[in-house]
Amino acid sequence: MTQYTSRLAALRGHKHVSAARGRWGGGRRVRRVAMLSVHTSPLHQPGTGDAGGMNVYIVELAKRLAELNVEVEIFTRSTTGALPPAVELAPGVLVRHVDAGPYEGLAKEELPAQLCAFTHGVMQAWAGHRPGHYDLVHSHYWLSGHVGWLAAQRWGVPLVHAMHTMAKVKNAALADGDCPEPSARVIGETQVVSAADRLIANTNEEADELVRHYDAAPAKVAVVHPGVNLDRFRPAPGRAAARARLGLPQDAVIPLFAGRIQPLKAPDVLIRAVAVLLDEDPALRDRLVVPIVGGPSGSGLAKPEALHKLAARLGVSDVVRFQPPVDQERLADWYRAATVLVMPSYSESFGLVAIEAQACGTPVIAAAVGGLPVAVSDDRTGFLVPGHDPHDYARVLRRFVDHPALGETLGAAAARHARAFGWGAAAADTAEVYAAAQFEHRRHLRSAHG
Repeated sequence: MTQYTSRLAALRGHKHVSAARGRWGGGRRVRRVAMLSVHTSPLHQPGTGDAGGMNVYIVELAKRLAELNVEVEIFTRSTTGALPPAVELAPGVLVRHVDAGPYEGLAKEELPAQLCAFTHGVMQAWAGHRPGHYDLVHSHYWLSGHVGWLAAQRWGVPLVHAMHTMAKVKNAALADGDCPEPSARVIGETQVVSAADRLIANTNEEADELVRHYDAAPAKVAVVHPGVNLDRFRPAPGRAAARARLGLPQDAVIPLFAGRIQPLKAPDVLIRAVAVLLDEDPALRDRLVVPIVGGPSGSGLAKPEALHKLAARLGVSDVVRFQPPVDQERLADWYRAATVLVMPSYSESFGLVAIEAQACGTPVIAAAVGGLPVAVSDDRTGFLVPGHDPHDYARVLRRFVDHPALGETLGAAAARHARAFGWGAAAADTAEVYAAAQFEHRRHLRSAHG
């Protein structure tokens, strides 16, 4: 093992974060956090627009931090004039809406021009409080990181940043027809990585990428696995009941896609794999139902009907069912009703959808990319597929057709696997990252002042 690798292994990882617990008690406890999510609101419906796993992450993490007596104020951009300036999401969690640019019709790529206005709104909110109101800034995604960088310096507090996705990683694994991330984002991410006191990575793989692609100091990177709401996503008795509620046939084989409709998530790979299956075995047509649950997002907005046209061209429109995004309770029903969840993504920092499905007792077929090998245990809770060849996915799907009991066997193991990913543990470890960041920040301030 190289010196770099051994040092990184010693300084990051879930074990490292957990081992730090209780180590940072010498300073003032983190009581209130300013959490920044510029481009997407925690109040938005996941699966629509730019709302997805990050929204779920912020909501669940903030709620669990509040239960640990860490108050959270989430700043996000106003996207409608109908919302009040502040909304209580849960006890101890406040969402603040900041006017920055037009409410509607502003693409994520246009948001850098609105960062000054957003920063002004954050500073206005801070000005109404006594000094020291916020103990720490936690920013999500690079746009928020730039606002957090300035706010943390202005307030004299540490900055903790979570990337969620990285331009260099996405550009290295682009789907056909997808657009590369611009160089301005790469520069912006590099600046935020350098400025942050601590960086939270979802997996060891993401920690490696931060060091390798962005020259992050290994000592600043902490790995905290995201969680799953185990009260909402759980194996409810009776797949038949879920299928009845959703109007699905009881005896069908149901490979499910759930997520934002864009090339990065590769729902087209599932549709192509289904076409391969039906070419090989036309008799399956009467037994196969393929729900695609989600809405167009990102580069998928340019061609919102592309998947419908693909299904028609491949002759599988009769088995593919396009469904709009649904709330979390309804999503749990889709997971329970499915035979297997299919995630052929080109890039995933973790893959919350995979853990949610497994928590419901549903196995997963996923691309072996990013954090998915952490979320899915290959051959135990599902199957990891190298690459994005539809024939490879069709081959794995065929196993669920030929062996109906396979889904139940893997699903039971999947539910047990998911129980290790509760949000309570994620929040506790995040609070430890906060404490470490505050400890180091104070130490550096003392050193700077002699």
